[in-house]
Amino acid sequence: MNSGPDRRVQKTRALLHGALTSLVHEKPYDDIVVKEILGRANVGRSTFYDHYRDKDELLERGIRKMLHLDAPSRAACLHGRTDELLRFSLPFLEHIERSRDEGELPLDSGGSATVHEHLRRVLESLLVDELRGARGSSDVVPPHLLARHIAAAFVLNLEWWLEHPTLSAREVDAGFRAFVVPTLTHTLGS
Repeated sequence: MNSGPDRRVQKTRALLHGALTSLVHEKPYDDIVVKEILGRANVGRSTFYDHYRDKDELLERGIRKMLHLDAPSRAACLHGRTDELLRFSLPFLEHIERSRDEGELPLDSGGSATVHEHLRRVLESLLVDELRGARGSSDVVPPHLLARHIAAAFVLNLEWWLEHPTLSAREVDAGFRAFVVPTLTHTLGS
């Protein structure tokens, strides 16, 4: 029994994600058109639309994959483990750091505002699902607002890192956690 997409589907999706990623490093996201992605990936238009509605869906699925949050972990949150809720942060930042160190990703904030907004929205959506089941003693902060706070703080720290590229991924992660852990501890009682 096959539980996931076949190899051809995986290969096509990988080619499309790789093409979009390389184009984002070359020019602002808003200037990229599907035709360029297709040319870079050597994939036909109908194949692209068999997999994705548009370039935004392609980007958002790539972000989801990078965040490694497709499988919610409500049980961990219910037990007050903020580390489990924030498990995406350090691996995501280390990925950015590796890409930067290998010269694949210039840490340049120019033209990345749209990508960061997609990151914030995807992260918020994933976190709200986990937070709905992780209510602590305080019902003052709705899960959606708490998810937005965490996602916005993460993107804020990422953008700040773009302006201060001498920091390590671990240092940026520590700064992010300094912003959100006190709020999570107070809100979830963890």
